Amino acid sequence: MIKSHFLILLIITLLISQSCKEKIKPNIILITVDDLGWTDLTCYGSEFYETPNIDRLASNGMRFTNSYASAAICSPTRAAIMTGKYPARTGITDWIRAKFQGGGDENREGFEEHPDKSLLCPYNPYHLELEEVTIAEMLKKQNYETCFIGKWHLGTEKWYPDMQGFDYNIAGCDYGQPPSYFDPYIVYPNAWLKDTLNGFPTMDARDEGEYLTDREADEAISFIKTHKDKPFFLNLCHYAVHTPLQGKHELVEKYSNKPPTHQKSAVYAAMVESVDDAVGNIVSVLEGLGISENTLIIFTSDNGGLLIPNATINSPLRSGKGYPYEGGIRIPTIFYWPAEIESGQISDVPITSTDYLPTICTVAGIPSTEFDQLDGINLLPTITKGTDLKRESIFWHFPHYRGADVVPYSIIRKGDWKLIKRYEGKEFELFNLREDLSETTELSSTNPEKVKELNEDLEAWLSEVGAKMPIPKDNI
Repeated sequence: MIKSHFLILLIITLLISQSCKEKIKPNIILITVDDLGWTDLTCYGSEFYETPNIDRLASNGMRFTNSYASAAICSPTRAAIMTGKYPARTGITDWIRAKFQGGGDENREGFEEHPDKSLLCPYNPYHLELEEVTIAEMLKKQNYETCFIGKWHLGTEKWYPDMQGFDYNIAGCDYGQPPSYFDPYIVYPNAWLKDTLNGFPTMDARDEGEYLTDREADEAISFIKTHKDKPFFLNLCHYAVHTPLQGKHELVEKYSNKPPTHQKSAVYAAMVESVDDAVGNIVSVLEGLGISENTLIIFTSDNGGLLIPNATINSPLRSGKGYPYEGGIRIPTIFYWPAEIESGQISDVPITSTDYLPTICTVAGIPSTEFDQLDGINLLPTITKGTDLKRESIFWHFPHYRGADVVPYSIIRKGDWKLIKRYEGKEFELFNLREDLSETTELSSTNPEKVKELNEDLEAWLSEVGAKMPIPKDNI
Protein backbone atom coordinates (compact mmCIF):
# COMPACT_ATOMS: atom_id res chain seq x y z
CA MET A 1 0.00 0.00 0.00
CA ILE A 2 2.81 2.36 0.96
CA LYS A 3 4.64 1.53 -2.26
CA SER A 4 1.47 2.23 -4.23
CA HIS A 5 1.05 5.63 -2.57
CA PHE A 6 4.71 6.40 -3.18
CA LEU A 7 4.37 5.47 -6.86
CA ILE A 8 1.31 7.71 -7.26
CA LEU A 9 3.12 10.58 -5.53
CA LEU A 10 6.13 10.12 -7.81
CA ILE A 11 3.95 10.17 -10.93
CA ILE A 12 2.18 13.34 -9.77
CA THR A 13 5.52 14.97 -9.01
CA LEU A 14 6.84 14.12 -12.46
CA LEU A 15 3.68 15.42 -14.13
CA ILE A 16 3.89 18.68 -12.20
CA SER A 17 7.58 18.96 -13.05
CA GLN A 18 6.84 18.35 -16.73
CA SER A 19 4.01 20.88 -16.64
CA CYS A 20 6.34 23.50 -15.16
CA LYS A 21 8.90 22.82 -17.84
CA GLU A 22 6.28 23.25 -20.53
CA LYS A 23 5.31 26.63 -19.10
CA ILE A 24 8.81 28.08 -19.25
CA LYS A 25 8.75 30.92 -21.75
CA PRO A 26 11.26 30.74 -24.60
CA ASN A 27 14.34 32.92 -24.61
CA ILE A 28 14.54 35.21 -27.63
CA ILE A 29 17.66 36.52 -29.35
CA LEU A 30 17.31 38.99 -32.22
CA ILE A 31 20.57 39.55 -34.09
CA THR A 32 20.65 42.44 -36.56
CA VAL A 33 23.79 42.94 -38.64
CA ASP A 34 24.31 46.43 -40.06
CA ASP A 35 24.42 46.66 -43.88
CA LEU A 36 24.65 42.89 -44.40
CA GLY A 37 23.72 42.15 -48.01
CA TRP A 38 21.43 39.37 -49.27
CA THR A 39 24.33 37.34 -50.71
CA ASP A 40 26.86 38.01 -47.93
CA LEU A 41 26.48 34.53 -46.39
CA THR A 42 27.58 31.20 -47.79
CA CYS A 43 24.05 29.83 -47.35
CA TYR A 44 22.80 32.70 -49.52
CA GLY A 45 25.29 32.06 -52.30
CA SER A 46 28.57 33.73 -51.37
CA GLU A 47 31.62 31.83 -52.55
CA PHE A 48 34.11 34.21 -50.93
CA TYR A 49 32.84 35.01 -47.43
CA GLU A 50 32.91 32.15 -44.92
CA THR A 51 29.98 31.82 -42.51
CA PRO A 52 29.81 28.21 -41.20
CA ASN A 53 28.07 29.12 -37.93
CA ILE A 54 25.32 31.19 -39.52
CA ASP A 55 24.95 28.53 -42.20
CA ARG A 56 24.37 26.03 -39.38
CA LEU A 57 21.51 28.16 -38.10
CA ALA A 58 19.98 28.04 -41.58
CA SER A 59 20.47 24.30 -42.03
CA ASN A 60 18.86 23.65 -38.65
CA GLY A 61 16.09 26.24 -38.99
CA MET A 62 14.26 28.23 -41.66
CA ARG A 63 15.92 30.48 -44.23
CA PHE A 64 13.81 33.12 -45.99
CA THR A 65 14.65 33.99 -49.59
CA ASN A 66 12.13 36.86 -49.89
CA SER A 67 12.89 38.76 -46.71
CA TYR A 68 12.90 42.55 -46.83
CA ALA A 69 14.15 45.40 -44.70
CA SER A 70 11.49 48.03 -44.11
CA ALA A 71 13.81 50.61 -45.66
CA ALA A 72 16.96 50.70 -47.75
CA ILE A 73 18.75 52.48 -44.89
CA CYS A 74 19.23 51.89 -41.18
CA SER A 75 17.17 54.04 -38.76
CA PRO A 76 13.77 53.51 -40.44
CA THR A 77 14.27 49.73 -40.41
CA ARG A 78 15.39 49.78 -36.78
CA ALA A 79 12.29 51.75 -35.80
CA ALA A 80 10.15 49.26 -37.74
CA ILE A 81 11.75 46.34 -35.93
CA MET A 82 11.20 47.97 -32.55
CA THR A 83 7.56 48.94 -33.15
CA GLY A 84 6.12 46.59 -35.77
CA LYS A 85 5.11 49.68 -37.75
CA TYR A 86 6.11 50.81 -41.22
CA PRO A 87 8.56 53.75 -41.27
CA ALA A 88 5.93 55.89 -42.99
CA ARG A 89 3.69 55.40 -39.95
CA THR A 90 6.32 56.26 -37.31
CA GLY A 91 7.58 59.16 -39.44
CA ILE A 92 11.19 57.92 -39.33
CA THR A 93 11.89 57.53 -43.04
CA ASP A 94 15.58 58.51 -43.22
CA TRP A 95 18.66 57.89 -41.09
CA ILE A 96 18.83 59.81 -37.81
CA ARG A 97 21.73 62.18 -37.39
CA ALA A 98 23.92 61.90 -34.31
CA LYS A 99 24.86 64.89 -32.15
CA PHE A 100 28.20 65.38 -33.85
CA GLN A 101 26.41 65.41 -37.23
CA GLY A 102 24.03 68.18 -36.22
CA GLY A 103 21.36 66.01 -34.63
CA GLY A 104 19.34 67.38 -31.73
CA ASP A 105 16.63 66.55 -29.26
CA GLU A 106 13.78 68.62 -30.65
CA ASN A 107 10.97 67.39 -32.85
CA ARG A 108 11.44 68.32 -36.48
CA GLU A 109 8.54 69.67 -38.48
CA GLY A 110 8.19 71.21 -41.90
CA PHE A 111 10.31 70.68 -44.98
CA GLU A 112 13.96 70.49 -45.92
CA GLU A 113 15.08 72.40 -48.98
CA HIS A 114 17.78 71.22 -51.37
CA PRO A 115 18.98 74.20 -53.43
CA ASP A 116 19.51 72.27 -56.65
CA LYS A 117 16.43 70.01 -56.35
CA SER A 118 12.82 70.52 -57.37
CA LEU A 119 11.17 69.04 -54.28
CA LEU A 120 10.87 70.04 -50.65
CA CYS A 121 11.33 66.93 -48.49
CA PRO A 122 9.79 66.35 -45.05
CA TYR A 123 12.26 66.65 -42.20
CA ASN A 124 13.22 63.38 -40.56
CA PRO A 125 12.83 63.11 -36.75
CA TYR A 126 15.87 62.91 -34.47
CA HIS A 127 14.50 60.05 -32.36
CA LEU A 128 11.94 57.28 -31.90
CA GLU A 129 9.19 58.75 -29.75
CA LEU A 130 8.85 57.34 -26.22
CA GLU A 131 5.12 56.95 -26.84
CA GLU A 132 5.89 54.18 -29.33
CA VAL A 133 5.66 50.73 -27.72
CA THR A 134 8.77 48.63 -28.38
CA ILE A 135 9.39 44.90 -28.38
CA ALA A 136 11.28 45.28 -25.11
CA GLU A 137 8.38 47.09 -23.44
CA MET A 138 5.98 44.37 -24.59
CA LEU A 139 8.22 41.63 -23.22
CA LYS A 140 8.78 43.39 -19.90
CA LYS A 141 5.06 42.79 -19.23
CA GLN A 142 5.85 39.07 -19.52
CA ASN A 143 8.71 39.33 -16.99
CA TYR A 144 11.47 39.02 -19.56
CA GLU A 145 14.93 40.37 -18.77
CA THR A 146 15.82 42.64 -21.67
CA CYS A 147 19.22 43.62 -22.99
CA PHE A 148 20.34 45.77 -25.90
CA ILE A 149 23.89 45.51 -27.26
CA GLY A 150 25.37 47.39 -30.21
CA LYS A 151 23.96 49.93 -32.66
CA TRP A 152 20.78 51.77 -31.61
CA HIS A 153 20.70 54.88 -33.85
CA LEU A 154 17.20 55.90 -32.73
CA GLY A 155 17.97 59.01 -30.72
CA THR A 156 20.16 60.65 -28.10
CA GLU A 157 20.21 60.08 -24.32
CA LYS A 158 16.51 60.74 -23.68
CA TRP A 159 15.65 58.04 -26.24
CA TYR A 160 18.36 55.43 -25.53
CA PRO A 161 17.40 51.73 -25.24
CA ASP A 162 17.10 51.94 -21.44
CA MET A 163 14.37 54.55 -21.97
CA GLN A 164 12.58 52.22 -24.40
CA GLY A 165 12.13 49.08 -22.29
CA PHE A 166 15.61 47.57 -22.07
CA ASP A 167 17.04 46.71 -18.64
CA TYR A 168 20.58 46.86 -19.98
CA ASN A 169 22.14 49.00 -22.70
CA ILE A 170 25.67 48.28 -23.86
CA ALA A 171 27.09 50.50 -26.65
CA GLY A 172 23.65 51.65 -27.78
CA CYS A 173 23.68 55.39 -28.49
CA ASP A 174 22.98 57.82 -31.32
CA TYR A 175 25.94 56.73 -33.44
CA GLY A 176 25.24 55.40 -36.92
CA GLN A 177 28.68 53.79 -37.01
CA PRO A 178 31.53 53.24 -34.57
CA PRO A 179 34.41 55.74 -34.56
CA SER A 180 36.67 52.67 -34.74
CA TYR A 181 36.28 48.90 -34.47
CA PHE A 182 39.24 48.64 -32.11
CA ASP A 183 39.28 49.45 -28.40
CA PRO A 184 39.27 52.27 -27.17
CA TYR A 185 37.02 52.91 -30.18
CA ILE A 186 38.17 56.43 -30.99
CA VAL A 187 39.54 58.09 -34.12
CA TYR A 188 42.70 60.11 -34.51
CA PRO A 189 42.63 63.03 -34.71
CA ASN A 190 39.59 62.92 -32.43
CA ALA A 191 37.25 64.97 -34.59
CA TRP A 192 34.07 63.32 -33.28
CA LEU A 193 34.67 62.89 -29.60
CA LYS A 194 36.55 65.78 -28.08
CA ASP A 195 37.90 65.50 -24.52
CA THR A 196 37.21 61.78 -24.16
CA LEU A 197 39.33 58.66 -24.24
CA ASN A 198 36.39 56.34 -24.89
CA GLY A 199 34.50 56.04 -28.17
CA PHE A 200 31.10 55.04 -26.73
CA PRO A 201 29.12 56.99 -24.13
CA THR A 202 27.38 53.76 -23.06
CA MET A 203 30.28 51.27 -23.05
CA ASP A 204 33.66 51.64 -21.40
CA ALA A 205 36.85 50.72 -23.16
CA ARG A 206 38.50 47.75 -21.44
CA ASP A 207 41.24 46.09 -23.51
CA GLU A 208 43.18 48.13 -26.04
CA GLY A 209 43.01 46.58 -29.49
CA GLU A 210 39.97 44.39 -28.72
CA TYR A 211 37.71 44.05 -31.76
CA LEU A 212 34.23 45.54 -31.35
CA THR A 213 32.31 42.54 -32.71
CA ASP A 214 34.17 40.27 -30.26
CA ARG A 215 33.31 42.65 -27.42
CA GLU A 216 29.62 42.69 -28.39
CA ALA A 217 29.56 38.88 -28.42
CA ASP A 218 31.34 38.70 -25.06
CA GLU A 219 28.80 41.08 -23.51
CA ALA A 220 25.97 39.00 -24.99
CA ILE A 221 27.40 35.80 -23.54
CA SER A 222 27.80 37.43 -20.14
CA PHE A 223 24.15 38.51 -20.19
CA ILE A 224 23.00 35.02 -21.22
CA LYS A 225 24.98 33.31 -18.46
CA THR A 226 23.72 35.74 -15.84
CA HIS A 227 20.06 35.38 -16.86
CA LYS A 228 19.92 31.75 -17.97
CA ASP A 229 17.40 30.79 -15.27
CA LYS A 230 14.60 33.10 -16.41
CA PRO A 231 13.26 34.20 -19.80
CA PHE A 232 15.37 36.82 -21.53
CA PHE A 233 15.25 38.95 -24.66
CA LEU A 234 18.63 39.84 -26.13
CA ASN A 235 18.72 42.32 -29.00
CA LEU A 236 22.25 42.12 -30.41
CA CYS A 237 22.73 44.75 -33.12
CA HIS A 238 26.26 44.44 -34.46
CA TYR A 239 27.84 47.64 -35.72
CA ALA A 240 29.51 45.45 -38.33
CA VAL A 241 29.58 45.38 -41.29
CA HIS A 242 29.06 49.15 -41.50
CA THR A 243 31.88 51.55 -42.27
CA PRO A 244 34.60 52.27 -41.27
CA LEU A 245 35.64 49.03 -42.94
CA GLN A 246 38.11 47.51 -40.48
CA GLY A 247 38.80 43.84 -39.86
CA LYS A 248 41.06 41.87 -37.57
CA HIS A 249 44.54 41.70 -39.09
CA GLU A 250 44.79 37.90 -39.17
CA LEU A 251 41.44 37.56 -40.93
CA VAL A 252 42.22 40.28 -43.44
CA GLU A 253 45.45 38.46 -44.25
CA LYS A 254 43.55 35.17 -44.62
CA TYR A 255 41.17 36.59 -47.22
CA SER A 256 43.91 38.54 -48.98
CA ASN A 257 45.38 35.15 -49.88
CA LYS A 258 42.07 33.69 -51.02
CA PRO A 259 41.13 33.71 -54.74
CA PRO A 260 38.45 36.39 -55.20
CA THR A 261 35.07 35.95 -56.84
CA HIS A 262 32.83 38.90 -57.78
CA GLN A 263 33.01 39.53 -54.02
CA LYS A 264 36.64 40.21 -53.26
CA SER A 265 37.18 42.61 -50.35
CA ALA A 266 39.42 40.95 -47.76
CA VAL A 267 38.52 43.56 -45.14
CA TYR A 268 34.79 43.13 -45.61
CA ALA A 269 35.15 39.34 -45.60
CA ALA A 270 37.06 39.57 -42.31
CA MET A 271 34.23 41.62 -40.78
CA VAL A 272 31.65 39.07 -41.95
CA GLU A 273 33.68 36.22 -40.43
CA SER A 274 33.87 38.06 -37.10
CA VAL A 275 30.08 38.29 -37.06
CA ASP A 276 29.91 34.58 -37.86
CA ASP A 277 32.32 33.80 -35.00
CA ALA A 278 30.11 35.81 -32.65
CA VAL A 279 27.06 33.79 -33.66
CA GLY A 280 28.95 30.54 -33.20
CA ASN A 281 30.16 31.49 -29.73
CA ILE A 282 26.67 32.49 -28.61
CA VAL A 283 25.09 29.25 -29.87
CA SER A 284 27.86 27.24 -28.21
CA VAL A 285 27.12 28.89 -24.86
CA LEU A 286 23.38 28.26 -25.24
CA GLU A 287 24.08 24.59 -25.90
CA GLY A 288 26.51 24.38 -22.99
CA LEU A 289 23.92 25.84 -20.63
CA GLY A 290 21.25 23.45 -21.91
CA ILE A 291 18.91 26.25 -23.06
CA SER A 292 19.41 26.13 -26.82
CA GLU A 293 16.24 24.10 -27.46
CA ASN A 294 14.13 26.73 -25.75
CA THR A 295 15.74 29.74 -27.45
CA LEU A 296 14.47 31.40 -30.61
CA ILE A 297 17.21 33.12 -32.63
CA ILE A 298 16.30 35.52 -35.42
CA PHE A 299 19.21 36.58 -37.61
CA THR A 300 18.68 39.47 -40.02
CA SER A 301 19.98 42.75 -41.48
CA ASP A 302 18.74 46.36 -41.53
CA ASN A 303 19.18 46.98 -45.28
CA GLY A 304 21.03 45.77 -48.34
CA GLY A 305 24.78 45.70 -48.77
CA LEU A 306 26.72 48.92 -49.27
CA LEU A 307 28.18 49.55 -52.72
CA ILE A 308 31.48 51.32 -52.24
CA PRO A 309 35.07 50.20 -52.89
CA ASN A 310 36.13 47.55 -50.38
CA ALA A 311 32.54 46.72 -49.42
CA THR A 312 30.31 44.05 -50.95
CA ILE A 313 28.62 43.08 -54.22
CA ASN A 314 24.92 42.12 -54.10
CA SER A 315 24.76 40.33 -57.46
CA PRO A 316 22.46 38.91 -58.79
CA LEU A 317 20.44 41.67 -57.13
CA ARG A 318 20.55 45.15 -58.61
CA SER A 319 22.26 47.99 -56.76
CA GLY A 320 22.57 48.27 -52.96
CA LYS A 321 21.98 50.24 -49.78
CA GLY A 322 19.85 53.35 -50.20
CA TYR A 323 18.39 52.35 -53.57
CA PRO A 324 14.84 51.13 -54.26
CA TYR A 325 16.08 48.08 -56.14
CA GLU A 326 16.31 44.61 -54.59
CA GLY A 327 19.96 45.05 -53.64
CA GLY A 328 18.92 47.87 -51.33
CA ILE A 329 16.01 46.20 -49.55
CA ARG A 330 16.23 42.39 -49.84
CA ILE A 331 18.15 40.88 -46.92
CA PRO A 332 19.12 37.53 -45.40
CA THR A 333 16.85 36.32 -42.58
CA ILE A 334 17.06 33.07 -40.62
CA PHE A 335 14.84 31.70 -37.84
CA TYR A 336 16.39 29.06 -35.57
CA TRP A 337 14.50 27.36 -32.73
CA PRO A 338 15.44 23.69 -32.30
CA ALA A 339 12.36 22.79 -30.24
CA GLU A 340 9.87 24.21 -32.73
CA ILE A 341 11.36 24.73 -36.20
CA GLU A 342 12.07 21.74 -38.41
CA SER A 343 15.59 21.67 -39.80
CA GLY A 344 16.53 22.64 -43.33
CA GLN A 345 13.48 24.63 -44.34
CA ILE A 346 13.57 27.32 -47.03
CA SER A 347 10.65 29.70 -47.41
CA ASP A 348 9.93 32.04 -50.32
CA VAL A 349 7.12 33.78 -48.42
CA PRO A 350 7.72 37.55 -48.55
CA ILE A 351 8.33 38.93 -45.05
CA THR A 352 9.57 42.27 -43.72
CA SER A 353 11.07 43.89 -40.62
CA THR A 354 7.68 44.80 -39.11
CA ASP A 355 6.92 41.08 -38.74
CA TYR A 356 9.46 40.47 -35.98
CA LEU A 357 7.53 42.21 -33.18
CA PRO A 358 4.24 40.27 -33.59
CA THR A 359 6.18 37.03 -34.01
CA ILE A 360 8.27 37.59 -30.90
CA CYS A 361 5.25 38.69 -28.88
CA THR A 362 3.34 35.57 -29.91
CA VAL A 363 6.27 33.37 -28.93
CA ALA A 364 6.30 35.12 -25.54
CA GLY A 365 2.62 34.39 -25.00
CA ILE A 366 1.28 37.92 -25.51
CA PRO A 367 -2.33 37.95 -26.81
CA SER A 368 -2.66 39.08 -30.41
CA THR A 369 -5.18 41.73 -29.34
CA GLU A 370 -2.23 43.73 -27.99
CA PHE A 371 -0.54 44.05 -31.38
CA ASP A 372 -3.05 43.17 -34.09
CA GLN A 373 -3.37 46.84 -35.07
CA LEU A 374 0.27 46.94 -36.18
CA ASP A 375 1.64 46.56 -39.71
CA GLY A 376 3.60 43.38 -39.04
CA ILE A 377 2.25 39.83 -39.28
CA ASN A 378 2.90 36.96 -36.87
CA LEU A 379 5.27 34.52 -38.61
CA LEU A 380 4.95 31.73 -36.04
CA PRO A 381 2.61 29.58 -38.20
CA THR A 382 5.01 30.03 -41.11
CA ILE A 383 8.17 29.05 -39.26
CA THR A 384 6.59 26.12 -37.36
CA LYS A 385 4.03 24.80 -39.87
CA GLY A 386 5.11 26.29 -43.20
CA THR A 387 1.83 28.12 -43.74
CA ASP A 388 1.55 31.10 -46.08
CA LEU A 389 0.83 34.67 -44.94
CA LYS A 390 -2.46 36.46 -45.51
CA ARG A 391 -0.88 39.62 -46.84
CA GLU A 392 -1.26 40.99 -50.34
CA SER A 393 1.47 43.62 -50.42
CA ILE A 394 4.57 45.08 -48.78
CA PHE A 395 5.29 48.83 -48.93
CA TRP A 396 8.21 51.24 -48.65
CA HIS A 397 8.35 55.05 -48.48
CA PHE A 398 11.46 57.22 -48.77
CA PRO A 399 10.49 60.90 -49.31
CA HIS A 400 14.10 62.12 -49.37
CA TYR A 401 17.07 62.65 -51.64
CA ARG A 402 20.15 60.52 -51.13
CA GLY A 403 23.48 61.12 -52.80
CA ALA A 404 23.61 62.13 -56.43
CA ASP A 405 21.12 59.71 -57.96
CA VAL A 406 18.41 58.73 -55.45
CA VAL A 407 15.28 60.88 -55.52
CA PRO A 408 12.19 60.53 -53.27
CA TYR A 409 10.35 57.27 -53.94
CA SER A 410 7.74 54.81 -52.73
CA ILE A 411 7.48 51.08 -53.54
CA ILE A 412 4.86 48.37 -53.53
CA ARG A 413 5.50 44.65 -53.94
CA LYS A 414 2.32 42.67 -54.66
CA GLY A 415 2.76 39.03 -55.58
CA ASP A 416 5.57 38.82 -58.12
CA TRP A 417 5.13 42.45 -59.18
CA LYS A 418 7.11 45.42 -57.89
CA LEU A 419 6.35 49.06 -58.71
CA ILE A 420 8.77 51.87 -57.91
CA LYS A 421 7.16 55.31 -57.91
CA ARG A 422 9.47 58.31 -58.03
CA TYR A 423 8.42 61.85 -57.27
CA GLU A 424 11.02 63.41 -59.57
CA GLY A 425 12.08 62.33 -63.04
CA LYS A 426 10.66 59.13 -64.60
CA GLU A 427 7.62 58.34 -62.49
CA PHE A 428 7.29 54.54 -62.64
CA GLU A 429 9.42 51.42 -62.94
CA LEU A 430 7.69 48.04 -63.01
CA PHE A 431 9.37 44.65 -62.60
CA ASN A 432 8.29 41.03 -62.36
CA LEU A 433 10.60 39.62 -59.69
CA ARG A 434 9.87 35.96 -60.36
CA GLU A 435 10.97 36.30 -63.97
CA ASP A 436 13.54 39.05 -63.47
CA LEU A 437 15.19 38.98 -60.03
CA SER A 438 17.95 41.32 -61.25
CA GLU A 439 15.43 43.97 -62.37
CA THR A 440 16.93 44.32 -65.82
CA THR A 441 13.66 44.56 -67.80
CA GLU A 442 11.44 47.55 -67.03
CA LEU A 443 7.79 46.78 -67.91
CA SER A 444 5.75 49.90 -67.13
CA SER A 445 5.21 50.90 -70.76
CA THR A 446 3.92 47.46 -71.76
CA ASN A 447 1.76 46.90 -68.66
CA PRO A 448 -0.13 50.15 -68.03
CA GLU A 449 -3.05 48.39 -66.31
CA LYS A 450 -0.72 46.73 -63.80
CA VAL A 451 0.93 50.10 -63.14
CA LYS A 452 -2.50 51.64 -62.55
CA GLU A 453 -3.56 48.84 -60.19
CA LEU A 454 -0.37 48.95 -58.12
CA ASN A 455 -0.26 52.73 -58.00
CA GLU A 456 -3.83 52.86 -56.70
CA ASP A 457 -2.93 50.37 -53.97
CA LEU A 458 0.19 52.35 -53.13
CA GLU A 459 -1.66 55.66 -52.99
CA ALA A 460 -4.32 54.15 -50.72
CA TRP A 461 -1.63 52.84 -48.37
CA LEU A 462 0.23 56.16 -48.26
CA SER A 463 -3.02 57.85 -47.27
CA GLU A 464 -3.84 55.20 -44.66
CA VAL A 465 -0.53 55.49 -42.81
CA GLY A 466 -0.41 59.30 -43.05
CA ALA A 467 2.85 59.28 -44.98
CA LYS A 468 4.71 62.59 -45.15
CA MET A 469 5.16 63.46 -48.80
CA PRO A 470 7.66 65.59 -50.72
CA ILE A 471 6.09 68.60 -52.41
CA PRO A 472 7.14 70.82 -55.34
CA LYS A 473 8.83 74.04 -54.31
CA ASP A 474 6.29 75.94 -56.40
CA ASN A 475 3.58 74.86 -53.93
CA ILE A 476 4.97 77.07 -51.16
